[in-house]
Amino acid sequence: MSDLYERHRAVIPDWVALYYQQPIEITHGEGRHVWDADGNRYLDFFGGILTTMTAHALPEVTKAVSEQAGRIIHSSTLYLNRPMVELAERVAALSGIPDARVFFTTSGTEANDTALLLSTAYRRSGTILAMRNSYHGRSFSAVSITGNRAWSPTGLSPLQTLYVHGGVRGRGPYADLSDARFIEACVADLEDLLGQTRDVAALIAEPIQGVGGFTSPPDGLYAAFREVLDRHGILWISDEVQTGWGRTGDNFWGWQAHGRNGPPDLLTFAKGIGNGMSIGGVVARAEVMNCIDANSISTFGGSPITMAAGLANLSYLLEHDLQGNARRVGGMLLERLRAIGAAVPEVREVRGRGLMAGVELVKPGTDQAHPEAAAAVLETARENGLLIGKGGAHNTSVLRIAPPLTLTVAEAEEGAAILERALRSL
Repeated sequence: MSDLYERHRAVIPDWVALYYQQPIEITHGEGRHVWDADGNRYLDFFGGILTTMTAHALPEVTKAVSEQAGRIIHSSTLYLNRPMVELAERVAALSGIPDARVFFTTSGTEANDTALLLSTAYRRSGTILAMRNSYHGRSFSAVSITGNRAWSPTGLSPLQTLYVHGGVRGRGPYADLSDARFIEACVADLEDLLGQTRDVAALIAEPIQGVGGFTSPPDGLYAAFREVLDRHGILWISDEVQTGWGRTGDNFWGWQAHGRNGPPDLLTFAKGIGNGMSIGGVVARAEVMNCIDANSISTFGGSPITMAAGLANLSYLLEHDLQGNARRVGGMLLERLRAIGAAVPEVREVRGRGLMAGVELVKPGTDQAHPEAAAAVLETARENGLLIGKGGAHNTSVLRIAPPLTLTVAEAEEGAAILERALRSL
């Protein structure tokens, strides 16, 4: 393994991070488990950053990929593509957006980049509203609307970005308010901000901030924002790269927790739909999607092999009610984690929804982030057979837990027990 690590360091950029003091090579997986090159078996509670949505080596997906690969792997969007049309039809219907059009990309970054292109072209404005503590991808435009300094390597930007309060409930100037007053204060902040600018194209927001540490506002905040946005003609982009496809349990899309005024104007997705295959995309109503008046294609977006995987994965998810499983098993896991956290001084908060849980760590007796503790828990959990992630605005001091949606009650308890030992070892 050390030989592969040295080879990695010799050819891969320094800014491509690796987990663990002794990085591991994952060689294969099955269900909710993966194995490394040394034969160690791990319960996977991170799914390749929320991407292995159903299960590792899901037979229905591997069969669909194999059969499609035996026919044709690639053709581009210059030709009719049956799997792409079929998946687009299903995603459009599920999105809730009327007269929807779907454009497929290869990643969530590219999906958000496309949504920014569409909204700025439609509104003829280069001004974007984004949430503080947000993350939307790695491209130049996506980095320029990222409200999390740890993930924004440049101050240069092709857009004018204005940041809005509300993505983080438990920190900041409004943290001590009730939910209703919190929403009122954030809406007032938005109104004040719009009173000092003009011709804003869109607000882009994650219903639950992923890289930001699984933080979220009270239900209804974005519905209240929507009333303000509609008065100004501003579009709403819901970034569902991490929250889509039923992961939150209560809803199929994260926006539905804020949906009293209907669906967003644009919805972006990626990660879980491909179960590891590179699929992203944008859904928008026709007048927005069709506003581009220049030539455009996608070489790899919507490739037959990834679309076959997406169709099989989506069918499995719906037929086996994995949203319901996320609600049931995720609810149990969250309660277990909250009970554990109550007995560990370093745990400031356990938050989340469905199979999307964050455990924020601080220095005991303070509100100061504790990235060293998060790193130590990550290491100890791995040593005991559990893979988790980390994130958060405050120096990656939040443990991120997001297993495949087929997680069983027994596996949830097993993972919680390992995490409890790791937290108590602090």
